[in-house]
Amino acid sequence: MTAVILSGGTIRDYSYCRKYAEDAGLIICADGGARHAAGLGVAPHVLVGDFDSIAPDEFERLKSMGVQMIRFPEEKDKTDTELAVDFAIEKGFKSIIILGGIGTRLDHTLANIFLLKKMLDAGVEGMLADERNEVTPVRGSLSLRREPGMKLTLLALSEKASGITTTGLYYPLAGDTLELGSTRGVSNEFEAETARVSVADGLLLAIKSRD
Repeated sequence: MTAVILSGGTIRDYSYCRKYAEDAGLIICADGGARHAAGLGVAPHVLVGDFDSIAPDEFERLKSMGVQMIRFPEEKDKTDTELAVDFAIEKGFKSIIILGGIGTRLDHTLANIFLLKKMLDAGVEGMLADERNEVTPVRGSLSLRREPGMKLTLLALSEKASGITTTGLYYPLAGDTLELGSTRGVSNEFEAETARVSVADGLLLAIKSRD
């Protein structure tokens, strides 16, 4: 089962992003991310955070719905989104999708991308998604479905990722190495309905993006 976390970043197209939450077994609002629940047409199960960014009327609405409230102190060592990730992992979910995790705060966006590694290390499949991007870590292998207008970027998330082999892409890799900081893997094109990426050593980010 999949857990969906609604973070406090931007969601512009609720009709597109709704597909990620439709079959979720658990929906967690990370504080101010609660504002996205109504737009997505979902009923959250849990609200997590220090509650400094959720609107008072939204807080009362969720409370009246019987949503579980887990409050943390404002002075804490983790973001509200990481607290939500921890909660989903503790509940045994093996797939987590973060919506609203990309926004105007670059620090929060990067932190949410790095949370994908935390999930992977915990044996959890993670994804950060919005209407223009899907970000997924790759350790071992991963299959990715072609979507209209989307390109595929592969970036090293470890110092280097080696033994990278791809199929179904216009620019293939065959046992190649990508190093942290290299742009070689940016903006590849799908040539098949499904592309497959494998890496023998290290960690990659696979990013499906459209303009």
